Amino acid sequence: MITLGQLINATNSKEEFAKKFYPFINQTMEKYEINTPIRQLTFLAQIGHESGGLYYTEEIASGAKYEGRNDLGNINLGDGRKFKGRGLIQITGRFNYSKLKEAFEIDFINNPKLLGGLNVKKCTEIQLKYSALSAGWFWNKEKLNDIADLIDINKKLSSGSSNRNNFIKITRKINGGENGLEDRLSRYVNGRPYFTDKIFN
Repeated sequence: MITLGQLINATNSKEEFAKKFYPFINQTMEKYEINTPIRQLTFLAQIGHESGGLYYTEEIASGAKYEGRNDLGNINLGDGRKFKGRGLIQITGRFNYSKLKEAFEIDFINNPKLLGGLNVKKCTEIQLKYSALSAGWFWNKEKLNDIADLIDINKKLSSGSSNRNNFIKITRKINGGENGLEDRLSRYVNGRPYFTDKIFN
């Protein structure tokens, strides 16, 4: 288990938000073997960015831009809005929601908002739970533990280093590009002292 302090600092979250997510993020980490300092720190930095510090659990935009996206499985009218990004890693599209339905045996197709309720203040316990678990499911599906294991937590994420390149690989798997990379890196750096006693000069 991680501590509340680790969660707050690696995600750059307010304490009140972190407390709400704390049990569900620990449950997620246990389920998906996010169980070493580097796996935990990298996962938390990424979800911290994606959720705006454990605040947003649903994409702010309407989802209309996903309408008709066959690559997301949005084959029916209205699927774009219905299956817009939700959860701490913004699961998007009918296809992914159906995969989550299989994984958790919860009907996210007919009840997509079980993955998130706009923001942490508006979420029910079940929305908080599956917002966290869905992020772990995505992390596991993309085998991001394997990439995180290639990062040496005792070395900096210097430009051009293998550490930074592997962090970028994780970012691309989650984001499809490098949007928000500096913010993701900042959360990692901020959280790092809470996962190791080595301090960089």
